[in-house]
Amino acid sequence: MTKSCPPQSTSESTEARREEQARAYCLRLLTARARTRAELTDKLAQRGYREDLSEQVLDRLEQVGLIDDADFAEQWVRSRHTNAGKGKRALAAELRKKGVDNDIITAALADIDAGAERDRAEQLVRDRLRREKLTDDDDTKVTRRLVGMLARRGYNQSMALDVVNVELASERERRRV
Repeated sequence: MTKSCPPQSTSESTEARREEQARAYCLRLLTARARTRAELTDKLAQRGYREDLSEQVLDRLEQVGLIDDADFAEQWVRSRHTNAGKGKRALAAELRKKGVDNDIITAALADIDAGAERDRAEQLVRDRLRREKLTDDDDTKVTRRLVGMLARRGYNQSMALDVVNVELASERERRRV
């Protein structure tokens, strides 16, 4: 004769079911794209999961490597700097909004040196200038527009102004030839 296990209490089975639901929900979210621990915490709170249950599920996901804020920040910085042309200031703000720790943000932004940031700003301005109609009297308007574009992307104002002036002079010279 075999021994049968006593039935689980309803609170234990409910707790286990809620934990499995939270884990499945997190996995679905992570399937769509990488997310920070803070983002997942917020999503679980929106769904009404208790904080201790959320912490338990997220700790396990972090142990198995599915949540890694440092890796997320590194990938985010690389992608947004290259594809969207974002500067360090804008990238730091985006990562803070996603709940990434300041130490991790600093480490992720260390990969972008001042030269790389300036090169990207120059490329953005060059691309935009190619589409501009330049007349003799509209340098101020064009400069203001281009510096504003760089500022919205998180570039330092003095560097942006310098880049715009150099690239504008270069574009005028190119069009003369």
